[in-house]
Amino acid sequence: MLAKLTKRMLTEPDTRLLWKFVYNFGIKGMLSVNKFKKRIKKGEHFPPFLFISIINSCQLRCQGCWVDVAAPSKYLSLEDMNKIINDAKKHGNYFFGLLGGEPFMHPQLMEILAAHPDCYFQIFTNGQLITNEVAKKLRRLGNATPLISIEGSEIVSNERRGREDVLNKTLEGLENCRKNKLITGVASSICQSNYELVSEDWLKKLISLGVHYAWFHTYRVVGPDPSADLALTPEQVLNIRRFIVKMRAKLPIAIVDAYWDDKGQALCPMATGVSHHISPYGDIEPCPIIQFATENVRDNDSIFDAMTNSPFLKDFRQAAAEATRGCVVLERPDLVKELVLKHGARDTTQRGTAIAELDALESRGSQHNPEFQVPEEHWVYRFAKKHWFFGFGAYT
Repeated sequence: MLAKLTKRMLTEPDTRLLWKFVYNFGIKGMLSVNKFKKRIKKGEHFPPFLFISIINSCQLRCQGCWVDVAAPSKYLSLEDMNKIINDAKKHGNYFFGLLGGEPFMHPQLMEILAAHPDCYFQIFTNGQLITNEVAKKLRRLGNATPLISIEGSEIVSNERRGREDVLNKTLEGLENCRKNKLITGVASSICQSNYELVSEDWLKKLISLGVHYAWFHTYRVVGPDPSADLALTPEQVLNIRRFIVKMRAKLPIAIVDAYWDDKGQALCPMATGVSHHISPYGDIEPCPIIQFATENVRDNDSIFDAMTNSPFLKDFRQAAAEATRGCVVLERPDLVKELVLKHGARDTTQRGTAIAELDALESRGSQHNPEFQVPEEHWVYRFAKKHWFFGFGAYT
């Protein structure tokens, strides 16, 4: 598996893009995590990886979406982004996940990427706006990887994404990435209607389409229309973990997950402090699905100081880690509300109904399943997770 994946990475992407990935993401990413380890010993929790929703707008209307995609368009300007990224770079951070809405609707996206050639960006996208010309620009810049959402068959995609002909338009964007030799990933939010994507045949299909890595998200029952009927059972979540571990040792495609450590113990990136989220309005939130904040990047000269000195973020990390190794929003929406009220945190949505949405949620299972833990089998993933993605002392 490793030899075949290495061959793919050496022959399919543009060589310059590959070295940008290796250096800006790989080497600098490892150094960033090492600096994070040193910071947390001093009680400074500034994440090595920042996830930034740069715009709220999107042309799709996905089931269970928590973003105000139909509200008036708001986005972080080039000036805002330069402020955030430059401050993060001062503290050794060079990797940023760009979310939306749909990031390719941001009028200054390419300028943001061009302003920071020493960084690496993962762009969470539906792929429909990646024209051949856009893909050419990404190739010239060399410091971004599109992570394209595919939610299943044509019928399932139309239902999940709330529009017609979704899959074909997305596959066109994916093909443009392949033609322009980009390092490209595919993400799927796994729920009841597309559980069949948890299969070896699907991964083989992705490989044939030129996809280099896959990311299986478990569906989160949140937002104004949470679609609880799509939620996975605990057994299905466990099966996804088993599938990921098995396929990592079998197929020449990298498989990302953010919810388990090398021993198979569940974790939450927010609770460990490895990542926090910045909204399209500049609000500093614990994670993308917790839409409350007490700080805003536009009100602070230093994002580092705002995050490391935030009682709200600190309390959220500690309370979440004490309550569960899984997702505190799914398992304990009552605790989320308690923390929000305790700190007087703002509802950071445009719709202004985030508290009512918490009240409507029922407690349900997440990735935390201590009776059934599935350790990593492949030595590469086991080594990487052990050293650069684990609990960081959050869980006692």
